[in-house]
Amino acid sequence: MGMNVRFALLFLLIIILSGCGSAKYGRDALLSKDIGEYYRAIEKLRKATKKEKDRDKRKLYAFETAECYRYIGDYERAELYYKNAIRRGYKDNIALLHHADMLRATQQYEESIETYRIYLDSVPGDERALAGLESIRKTQEWVANPTRHIVNPIKEINSIQSDYSPVFVAGRDNEIIFTSSRKGVTGKRKSGITGQGYTDLFRSTFGVQKQKWEKPKLLDEDLIVNTEDEEGAVTISSTGEQMIFTRCRYDKTQPLGAELYSTSQSRGSFSEPIKVQVVGDSIVAAHPAYNETETMLYFVSDMEGGFGGKDIWVAEKNGGTYSAPVNLGEKINTSGDEMFPFVRDNGELYFASNFLPGMGGFDIFVASKDEDGNWKVENMGSPINTPADDFGIAYVKGEDKGMFTSSRKGSRGDDIYSFLVPPKIYQVEGNVFDKENNSRIDGATVRVIGTDGTNMKIRTQNGKFKMKLKPETEYVFAAFKDGYLRDKATANTINLADSKDFEFDLFLTPTDSPIKVDNINYEFASFELKPESKIALDTVYTVLVFNPTITIELMAHTDYVGSDQANFELSQKRAQSVVDYLIEKGISPQRLVAKGYGETWPKVVTREIAKQYDFLKRNDELTEAFILKLPKEQQDICNAINRRTEFRVLSTDFIEKFDAEPEK
Repeated sequence: MGMNVRFALLFLLIIILSGCGSAKYGRDALLSKDIGEYYRAIEKLRKATKKEKDRDKRKLYAFETAECYRYIGDYERAELYYKNAIRRGYKDNIALLHHADMLRATQQYEESIETYRIYLDSVPGDERALAGLESIRKTQEWVANPTRHIVNPIKEINSIQSDYSPVFVAGRDNEIIFTSSRKGVTGKRKSGITGQGYTDLFRSTFGVQKQKWEKPKLLDEDLIVNTEDEEGAVTISSTGEQMIFTRCRYDKTQPLGAELYSTSQSRGSFSEPIKVQVVGDSIVAAHPAYNETETMLYFVSDMEGGFGGKDIWVAEKNGGTYSAPVNLGEKINTSGDEMFPFVRDNGELYFASNFLPGMGGFDIFVASKDEDGNWKVENMGSPINTPADDFGIAYVKGEDKGMFTSSRKGSRGDDIYSFLVPPKIYQVEGNVFDKENNSRIDGATVRVIGTDGTNMKIRTQNGKFKMKLKPETEYVFAAFKDGYLRDKATANTINLADSKDFEFDLFLTPTDSPIKVDNINYEFASFELKPESKIALDTVYTVLVFNPTITIELMAHTDYVGSDQANFELSQKRAQSVVDYLIEKGISPQRLVAKGYGETWPKVVTREIAKQYDFLKRNDELTEAFILKLPKEQQDICNAINRRTEFRVLSTDFIEKFDAEPEK
């Protein structure tokens, strides 16, 4: 239910009412509610309702009971009491707004949307209702697209009472200090706010042998830090020696509010706490948080100059004193409550808000400053946030893991949860094949070039290679072996949201036989290249660029139709057209030879051609005599196969051996 947290016995005014007779339950209940004693107010409102016969007052009591349950985070009961007040005819439409909020927090989204709309009919454009509708829309997005956080309750730390706001001692992951109202606290009183016991600070360490957290113990059994008053919500220096914590002192004669105290630890003992003067006459100073360098102290207060409710402020440390605190501004603070700040070692500010667009109750937000010093605030989304209360986050120094507090389904009040963002793992598995016969090529070399500076070679084993990749890097993989043309592939881990396995095949073309260039077409009886042919020739250009040591012969072939001389001349001109195009693209003329073969070099059927046409077998030679024995339709197919443009590698040492980054 998140009871200790919202006002967490940390900073709300406590006044003990005395001298009230049973006839004054109603008035006393409202007084208790007004000063923040919500649990006590609920008890008095219940008794007042039983005794009250006036309908208007019963409506009021139902509404005020709902308000109290909302304040202590029992959103299910709050929703029921708001509904009760509205059915009884409670006039103030704020009940509609809060009922819509509670319907949202209990995941009754359709009814919540309808209630927001009814409220907006009477208060058009109200930003709170519009924010509620926007929150429902965003909640559906967050749930549908969860972050990579893995969240688990820490059963050995949590109790049936409230446990919240963990911090890591010296930023290490093996010791925490947290706030709890569990059995064993030093205070004997029960809170009028929550009905639970007063809170103290507890410590737990991680047992390496058992691989679990040890049973929590009081941080200080000497009653120097922990007292019969309330202690909680702490920040610790990077060394673990200095600590600032929140204390709510008890005095039945006057309200003392919440105050910050500083203490230091030496050999397990704490020095007498000294009050930290940061808020002047304000009644609330709570939830302290150092920045990484301990030059700034963030904290929560409702002092004048804020935006309403509880705000987050920051004071700069000057020697042993603090400068006048500064409000963090409207990007972070709202008319609702912003609390439980935490500053990560990378400078990010984390905090909880019950007003910024969220999933319900308190959500955790992360804020960072842009180049101009303006705050950019983001909801942490699911699964960190839920429709219940989520707050009090802390990170382990230098790592993407930590703990936070939640009253989500399955919790016993406020419980502590661990979270971890698993590292993204990227790996590539490649296969290198002979393009002609599809066999794996053992001992091929794969050159790996990465934008992070990676420049390495891998040799294939049984035609395979495997390696891990780094995040935010683009890679080129170039495979080569003597007697083959090279092939390449790319992999890119930039901006990937999750781990990924890359797998690709590289095909090396043997250089000991002609290589067909597909889709090379000419105008009828002409050597003029059709536009689509130029696109196909770009693949030849790519091969030449990627294999800068080869020289090639472009070979054009015709079928047997027409005279031998005419076919020879036409094929020579067609081969030259291809060479001219490649020279225009920037290929050295010294690497290109044009040769027309007319009809003199019939095609020998390859494995691939035989797969396409069942009337042909591998190694059939498509001579005129062979073709004329076939039916007319099959003759046309064979003639089309013979009308082809091919290239063959003449030499592989045009320039010095390839030993540089392949072009992309």
